[in-house]
This record gives sequence, structure tokens and C-alpha cells, in this order.
Amino acid sequence: MRITELLTRDTITMALAADDKQSVIEELAAGLYEADKINDKDKFEQGIFSREAQSTTGVGDGIAIPHAQTEEVKVPAIMFGRSRAGIDYDSMDGQPAFLFFMIAAPVGEASTHLDALAKLSTILMNKDVRDKLMEAQSADDILSIIDHYDESESSGEAETGEMNADDPARPFIVGVTACPTGIAHTYMAADAIKQKAEELGYDVKVETNGSAGVKTPLNDTDIERADGVIVASDTNVQMARFDGKSVVEVPVADGMQRPGELIEQALDKNRPAYKAGKNESRESDMEGKGSKGRPAVYKHLMNGVSNMLPFVVAGGILIAISFMFGVNAADPSHESYNPIAEMLSFIGNNAFDLMIPILAGFIAMSIADRPGLAPGMVGGIMASVMGSGFLGALVAGFLAGYLMVGIKKMLESLPQALDGLKPVLLYPLIGVFLTGVIMYYIVDPPATALNEWMNTTLGNMSGGNIVLLGAIVGGMMAIDMGGPINKAAYAFGIAALSANNPEPITAAMIGGMVPPLAIAVATMMFRNRFTEVERSSGPTNLIMGASFITEGAIPFAAADPLRVIPAMVAGSATAGALAMAFTTAVNAPHGGLFVALTIGEGRLMFLLALLIGTIVGALLLGAAKRTAKQ
Repeated sequence: MRITELLTRDTITMALAADDKQSVIEELAAGLYEADKINDKDKFEQGIFSREAQSTTGVGDGIAIPHAQTEEVKVPAIMFGRSRAGIDYDSMDGQPAFLFFMIAAPVGEASTHLDALAKLSTILMNKDVRDKLMEAQSADDILSIIDHYDESESSGEAETGEMNADDPARPFIVGVTACPTGIAHTYMAADAIKQKAEELGYDVKVETNGSAGVKTPLNDTDIERADGVIVASDTNVQMARFDGKSVVEVPVADGMQRPGELIEQALDKNRPAYKAGKNESRESDMEGKGSKGRPAVYKHLMNGVSNMLPFVVAGGILIAISFMFGVNAADPSHESYNPIAEMLSFIGNNAFDLMIPILAGFIAMSIADRPGLAPGMVGGIMASVMGSGFLGALVAGFLAGYLMVGIKKMLESLPQALDGLKPVLLYPLIGVFLTGVIMYYIVDPPATALNEWMNTTLGNMSGGNIVLLGAIVGGMMAIDMGGPINKAAYAFGIAALSANNPEPITAAMIGGMVPPLAIAVATMMFRNRFTEVERSSGPTNLIMGASFITEGAIPFAAADPLRVIPAMVAGSATAGALAMAFTTAVNAPHGGLFVALTIGEGRLMFLLALLIGTIVGALLLGAAKRTAKQ
């Protein structure tokens, strides 16, 4: 597929009216909507802003490539816009952006259009292309320039991504690039590495893990021959294959911005060799951080939490639904017994019971790859059975993961003939045994005591203490709306809920519902403080808030954090405090109003707390905002 099948005259704006990042995204999304390329402009914009929250798509050199792959896209398309004055887009090089290509990619389609988008990213690396696009006088000129270089790119494209691979005297670099959406950054980083390697006279082959799948995959021969490896990625990459090689791990943006430095590091003969399964944070150029610049411990924890959540949410909501038949309706000996309630409760409890071993297992797997899963799961189930619960599972996950790293290192010296026995016998046997022994004698007794103390303390909380706890947990849910602080509050709520203390999760849920609801109300109460596009997203935020989807507030917070975030924190803290003061309790970790309405007598007080918190957040936001430019 050619790029000009996606970029057409009706998706080209030669002179953008926008003067900031938010307005340029809104203007380009409006162009796609008017060209009948997307179904819902607001939801598509939310997808764009969600992508921006991961890392800026201002790639430098005056280029920005905002993109999203969402269900709102009717047909794949590219919207082009140009600003001669330049727009501050939080670009990687700190410079204004002049040329904008908004990519709208549908979910679940064939990869042909994704190949075209990859070519566009490659073409924009060429300075001549950028200069000609700035000088173009019409939409036809834009199409002609893109079409010309599309043809050149296609005819000169190497099938393998490798150059001069037959000269053994030349240094050979291999790389892997990947970004969360796999549309733009993946290919631009790959091209930057290849171009710099060619400039330095080195051979290179780069594997791209994009939305269209893996392109130019590295084979065993490539890796064996490689003098150095560059992994520029913001997503998980198979690392075990690079065991024994000089490996540089960096975010995908670094692959685009400093490829020469990365190549020099990868070829440094004094660099310690990578050991498969070792903590990814050990690399000096990552400075102890994961691929997005966050601590590796946080990455491992989030891997466990994200895999645990489906069990928690499904199980908790099914249990909550069973309460609609009566609090004791699942008990066959009770007069209110209902077989459907028993069935729902049975399924929900089985799903809910899996959350602790799943949490521990996937934390361990994040640290030590697949060999960490079995000892992590066993440690987690021991935590569940012996009483240390969520806290014990956290310890078990990290314990099993790092134990397995040591075990793998210890067994490296065994004869090669035993390699086949390691994953099926030696790793699980030794890992499960050591994890189990340490959990049984060392971890579980104090962790159980701490867990019982925490649960007893929560159970005995009343008056001002429980109200303060509700304010803290509720406020934390609104600080970063899905980030580490939000996740910490939510994880605390789940841990308490698993021990039959529903107050923290109640405060977390109501605190997470307030931001989108408050923003929706503010757009209706203070219409002149918001743009037309922002006002049009009000109904969407009402639905997202009612469903406990805090992320609906992210675009507003990203555009105006100093006004939006404090107002939302105040509203969420108020709602959390009032929910505790009114002694409401939600026995499910998700579902928003649809679950809260099942809590019986306390539901009216829950709704009152939510209403007051929403109004507080809306009033504070309206007072802080200034009249918007329409």
C-alpha cells in the first residue's frame, strides 16, 4: 500500500490555526472526522492523548506524529497539518514542531496499511523531505513529494535490513526497536540506528516489533555474529537470546535521538556481557530504571498487578452481583438462599482466590522470565493459605524471581548435555523448594502477623481515623490518574478487600470516579472556561466516571495540570472521606455505579458522597480555569 492511499487531499491542512499541543491534536482529529475517517472524534482524541501520556510523539527535527490505534477508526488514514510559526509540542529535542502527521489506525485489520505508516516514519527521517514539505504550496505538492519518496523508499528497501553482511572484518550491530503502539517510533528508531551505522561503516540489522508484527527478525546466526546489541524499546522484548552479548537497553526515544552513542556503547569491549534472566535494571545506561525511565521494581510490580486485575475484577463483581439476591443468599442454610446467588458467589470466589498466586507468579516471571512463574505461584498460594495474603504475595513474587535469577546463574556451569533438563526439572524443582522453605520458615510468620495487625487496625478504625484514611486513599486516586500513586492506592484497597475490609477499596473506587464526573459537570456549569471540543467530551466523561474509568480525565489533566489536578484531588479526597464517614462499603474492586448500586442500604449515602465530591471538584476547577479561546 502506498502512503498516498492513506494521505489524501481531504486530509491535508496547509495552515493550522492551532497554537498549542492540545489544540493541534483537536484540529487534526476534527479533520479526520470531517473526512469521514473516524466514527467518534472525542474517543479518538482520548486515544491520542493516552498515547501522548506514555511518551511524546514530537519526534524532533520539527516533526510530530500523533497516532492511535482505536476502534473509532473507520478506515486507516493520515491527517497532515503544517504550522509555519511552529508549535510547542513537548518534542524530544525541545524544539517547536512545524509538520504534523496524525495517524489513525484501525484495530484488528491487515498489516498492509501499517507497512505504509512505517514507510512514512522512515521517509520523514530525510531532511530533504522535511524541507520540501515546508516549501510546498498546495495539497497536490504535499502528495507529490510524499509519493516521490515513497517510490524511492520502496525501491531501495532492503529485505533483511542488513548491510554489507558478507564482510567479516566490519563490526556488526543488531538491534530491536519497539514502542507501545508500534506505528511510528518503532520504525524511526530502527532507521536512525541503521543510518548511523552506515555512516560509521558498520554492518547492521534491526528487528522491528511493530503493530504489523515482527519485521526483519533476528536469527541465531545474526545474534551469534553480532559484536553488540541495541534494544531500544518501551515494551517487553525477548532478551534471553542475547545471553553473553554486549547489550545496551534504552527507551525507544534514545534510539531515535542518540544512535551513535548507543552503537559505541554496544561495541565497547569492556562492557559486561548480558546474562539471560538477570534484572534488567542492572545496565548502566538505564541507571537502574525500566524502559520508560521508571524503577525496574515498579515494572515488575505492575506486571504482577496488571495480570492479577482480571481475576480480581471479574471475581469481585460476580460476588457483588450475588449480593443483589441478599447478603446471605449464597448460603444454602439461610432462609434467603438462592441457587443463582450461590453459583455467582462460587465462581467469583474461585476467581478472586487466584489473585494472590497470580500476583506473585507474574512478579517473579517479570524478573526471571518463564522459570520464575512456578516458584512465584507456589509462594503466592502459600501466602494465601498461611495468612500473609497480599503482603506475603508481594514478598513471594520478588523472592522467587531473584532466587531464580541466582539459580540460573548457579547452573550455568553444568554440562551442555543437561540444558534440556533445566527448564523442565532443575529450575522448577530447586526454585519451588527454596521459595517454599523460605516462605514457610522466614517470610510467612512475620508477614502473617503484619497482615493480621493491618486488618485488625482497619477493622477497628472509626470516626476521624477512618475518615482521614478515606480522604488519603481517595485523593491518591486522582493525583496521577492511572500512574504509580493511583496504582498504590488501588493495590492497598485490593489487599484490604481480600482480607474482608472493604473500606479502602470503597474510598479508592469513589475517588477514581470523581475526576471524569467533576470534569463533565464543570464543562456544563462553566461553559466559557472550556473549548467546544472539551465541552463535547462531557457526556463521554459522565459515562467513564460512572464506570470507574479515571482515564477519561487524563486529556484535561495533561493540557492544564496545575489547575485540573489539585481540583480533582480535592474532589476525590472529599468523596473518599464522606464515603467513610457515611460508613458505606463496596465489596467489589471495580464496576463504579453499576456495582455500588448493589450495596444495599448504604448505596444512597455512597451516591451522596460521590455527588458532593463531584460538585467540589467541578466548582474548584471552574474557579481555577480562565476563559478559553474558542
